[in-house]
Amino acid sequence: MQKNAIVLLSGGLDSITVLALAKQQGYRCYALSFDYGQRHNAELVAAAQIAQDYQVEDHKIIKLGLGAIGGSALTDAHIAVPDSLQAGIPVTYVPARNTIFLSFALGWAEVLNLRDIFIGVNAVDYSGYPDCRPEFIHAFQELANLATKAGVEGGHFTIHTPLISLSKAEIIQKGIALGVDYQRTVSCYSADDLGRACGVCDACRLRKQGFIAAGVEDSTRYQK
Repeated sequence: MQKNAIVLLSGGLDSITVLALAKQQGYRCYALSFDYGQRHNAELVAAAQIAQDYQVEDHKIIKLGLGAIGGSALTDAHIAVPDSLQAGIPVTYVPARNTIFLSFALGWAEVLNLRDIFIGVNAVDYSGYPDCRPEFIHAFQELANLATKAGVEGGHFTIHTPLISLSKAEIIQKGIALGVDYQRTVSCYSADDLGRACGVCDACRLRKQGFIAAGVEDSTRYQK
């Protein structure tokens, strides 16, 4: 019996790895991306290309106006993206982002009558965002099965997080084994219009360290 799943696809390193893993596990994949008011659209261009390369069943890009509430360096041009480590939760945290993204995925899952959702959250080499932790995923899965018609009628939603306990190096090694081309991805918080990375933001730092630790050549395209 064919398995179907929604995969949250940002266009970054983690999400392409999750898509490759879901495909390897035999899922027919529906990709979901978000234009949420982020500083650049390069990651969405990457997501569209990745969705095409992996021949997903459908790829939706949902437009959200998170810039209207701001509160993050990724959605408010008046807040600078830091180029060094910060204590605590950094200003690049987007309020409730994964809760919102998973809610849209949950709604589409009900419409498509599927029960599996994949998301590339990670709680090892990450920026300290609270909505990337196992506790959050567990709580959202419980909510999904309580707050939906499908859940009430006996269906069971599963939020798959295959990367949550892996280091960035382990994620990269797993992706390389699956034939992932990371040059196509955009992780940088301040990428230019061509998708080239700044090399100094938190996302770039974690990505660069991951390639070094994995012993894999960094194919990221940098601005300098």
